[in-house]
Amino acid sequence: MEPMADLEHQAKIKTRKSLAEARAITVRFAGDSGDGMQLAGDQFTDTAAVMGNDFATLPEFPAEIRAPAGTLPGVSSFQIQFSREIIFTPGDFCDVLIAMNPAALKVDLPNVKKGGLVFVNENSFDEAHLKKAGWKANPLTDITLKDYQVIKVPLSSLTANALKDHPLKLSEVERCKNFFALGIVFWLYDRTLDHTIEWIQKKFGKRPEIASANVAVLKAGYNYADITEVLPVQYHIKEAKLEPGTYRKITGYEATAIGFITAAHLAQKTLFYGSYPITPASNILHELARYKNFGIKTFQAEDEIAAVGSAIGASFGGQLGITGTSGPGICLKSEAINLAVMAELPLVVIDAQRGGPSTGMPTKTEQGDLLQVLFGRNGESPIAVVAPKTASDSFRMAIEAVRIAIKYMTPVIFLSEADIMNSAEPWKLPELDSLPKIEAKHPASANGPFLPYRRDPQTLARPWAIPGTPGLEHRIGGLSKADLTGNVSYDGPNNQKMVDYRANKIRGIANDIPEQEVLGPQSGKLIVLGWGGTFGPIYQAIADLKAEGIQVAQAHLNYLNPFPKNLEKILGQFQKVLIPELNSGQLLMLIRSAYPGTNAVGMHKIQCQPFKVEEIKAKIREFI
Repeated sequence: MEPMADLEHQAKIKTRKSLAEARAITVRFAGDSGDGMQLAGDQFTDTAAVMGNDFATLPEFPAEIRAPAGTLPGVSSFQIQFSREIIFTPGDFCDVLIAMNPAALKVDLPNVKKGGLVFVNENSFDEAHLKKAGWKANPLTDITLKDYQVIKVPLSSLTANALKDHPLKLSEVERCKNFFALGIVFWLYDRTLDHTIEWIQKKFGKRPEIASANVAVLKAGYNYADITEVLPVQYHIKEAKLEPGTYRKITGYEATAIGFITAAHLAQKTLFYGSYPITPASNILHELARYKNFGIKTFQAEDEIAAVGSAIGASFGGQLGITGTSGPGICLKSEAINLAVMAELPLVVIDAQRGGPSTGMPTKTEQGDLLQVLFGRNGESPIAVVAPKTASDSFRMAIEAVRIAIKYMTPVIFLSEADIMNSAEPWKLPELDSLPKIEAKHPASANGPFLPYRRDPQTLARPWAIPGTPGLEHRIGGLSKADLTGNVSYDGPNNQKMVDYRANKIRGIANDIPEQEVLGPQSGKLIVLGWGGTFGPIYQAIADLKAEGIQVAQAHLNYLNPFPKNLEKILGQFQKVLIPELNSGQLLMLIRSAYPGTNAVGMHKIQCQPFKVEEIKAKIREFI
């Protein structure tokens, strides 16, 4: 298709095309990491939110910081499903793929539905780009794309034509092509341009020539889609019927940060966040650093050990100490976490899981750290573990992690995942009165000799004495502690007593967390038990099967240590328990150990990709 000579003139000639209704649509933007795919996806997501759709996203980044342009490892993509109904996944396969180069097409074509639309940047399918991507022949001219609706768009040349009168460098013109592609998709799905134009003008306010160019290209892409004959139909997705309330788009790392800020406010404490940058937890540090006006203190340490040490110091000083990392960092922090276990201090450790072992696949998701956070320390070292199930759920569980840490004077692991951290969804702002109360108590005086390990009879928590309080001087450190006095003790029976105290303290949290809920039948042939980011695919799979007349139950764990106290009873009501996990069966191992009479079977995937709904449906059908 030839570039148009005058897009502004052509835009005035509006063609009449049919408008079809759709229930849900999945779109995937894919290109080099420098092609602005994440930005295009974010803007499409923001517009879906403004237009009232429910949505779920799946951003994917290259694992290499500077992978060679045009190569398979350098492909960056962003998938979004937006719908008029409530959804919990970014979609198994996309209806539309926007491929900016041959590498993006090769990597992401398997993610497109048969018969789906494939937009390709025709300008990039030259010999050099095809060779970099490993294509033996040009897929635009052979039978590779025979099962798809292929629309070849000369994005680069159309963008250059649209900006021929703009004072930009050639490299700057090329970087605008993502907005041309975005304009095409905005037209295809009857989206407004207003929000994105406003964002562009604000984002590039100090570079008006850049702002003007991007707005022009966005409109050019929209108008191109309107007048081209290869797109005869637009699709419209109505607003979703969400619960009444005020909503905003939120990512998992934003919800995590805001949750911890809220918890600090509820506890009337200063939040101190000590962290060393590591994918995918780094965004939490970036996000918290934006909230200095709320009294948030962030510290970028020189390494993981210094980061957790600083957070422990904040907790010892009477404030809210939090540190964040991923699996490799948990390894390095383990000795210091054990110090917090021995000192019995409230510490929250965020683990945003990624592909492993070792450095593994830093930008990809996995659930491989469950056993590590439970048992990856020397000695008898019990610790509480909570896990969000979606991006927005991170807010609630961040508050819960702080509540447990302070009430029980214990470290708590906040076990998230790369996909949860990076994905986005609508979040209904909570009513402030509905938030839990977090009461931090500090003794003001000893009324006699201070006993730093005298325990609360209900929680078994020791007092949280602030250093410098007259009469409350006490010993701190990792050496074994004597009961009550906290003095160094090498007495065997005393060590048994203190180990039992700490274990029973963690077990006792089960009396202070919600009982496990079951969605669907309360007994029967099969219940699907999940944790973390598997919630969405499991939920959707069961909903789809219900529509077919197949009844399956679902239970999803937010609390991994201790388990909810009614979990054993629930699982006992079913003939079989299916546990899908993005690991080799870590929760499966724990369930079989804790409840030997449970007929539990695993479903394992370690491909650094979330479960697809169809995968879980197929597994359920094996048992039903």
